[in-house]
Amino acid sequence: MGDLVLGLLVLGAVLFAGVLVYNRVQERAAQRAVERVFGAGPGATPLDEPAARREPTLKPLSQPDERVDYVIELRAARPLAAPLVMEGWRPIEQRFARRVLLAVEEDGACRAGLQLVSRAGVVSEAELIEFRSAVETLGVQLGAAVSAPEMRAALEAARELDRACAESDIQVALHVIAPSVEPQLGDQPFQAVRREDGVTLVLDVALTPDLGASYEAMARAARSLAEAHGGRLVDDRGNALDERALAGIGAQLEAVRRTLAGHGIETGSPLAQRLFS
Repeated sequence: MGDLVLGLLVLGAVLFAGVLVYNRVQERAAQRAVERVFGAGPGATPLDEPAARREPTLKPLSQPDERVDYVIELRAARPLAAPLVMEGWRPIEQRFARRVLLAVEEDGACRAGLQLVSRAGVVSEAELIEFRSAVETLGVQLGAAVSAPEMRAALEAARELDRACAESDIQVALHVIAPSVEPQLGDQPFQAVRREDGVTLVLDVALTPDLGASYEAMARAARSLAEAHGGRLVDDRGNALDERALAGIGAQLEAVRRTLAGHGIETGSPLAQRLFS
């Protein structure tokens, strides 16, 4: 998300030099280099499989959300018929795949959303114009009035969110140097990765629920493994990590959490999962 300098977020380097923090900007840049127009996504379903007849539904697993989506409302004098809506929506869904969502309100109005921000960056103005035009055409077909936000303002807000997400799109890792260590950590909010001389515990910050508690759990696990196996807890450069350094990392992660929360996004939430996918 965004071509930003990798040094936008260095987790308290003065306090704890060189703690392993992987910034995902390189990954985002690589993703942007590939074709941004997605093919058939997870929403695509086979048409030739036999199935019991069901009435079409407009209830998606996720609802369009103005914090990350460009949301257009379709409203008619009478509630819109689901089969007709779905027939007109299908080409839009095929074009934009999992980046679009459609939901029906209790009063029968529909809300169509295009996700503006992801790890691939902000959608282009051309794509947004194409989406809006397609939804407006659908509104004409359904005899529905169309209400849409101003596009330039929506894109500016999306770029601001993209910058905040770029600063938050990081991983933090703690290394336990102990060749005999065999971590049996069970279900944890962090990953354990074997290395030749021990194990590395990794936390994906934006995708981790209850970030503070999850980091504390990882730090406790790293200390326990080091103590149990007579090992050392170090950063990426092999420098020992003491309690002060670990606390400094925790404080920096809290700043990351607050940055996202300022945009209405909690780490590990369904909205964060969408943004950082």
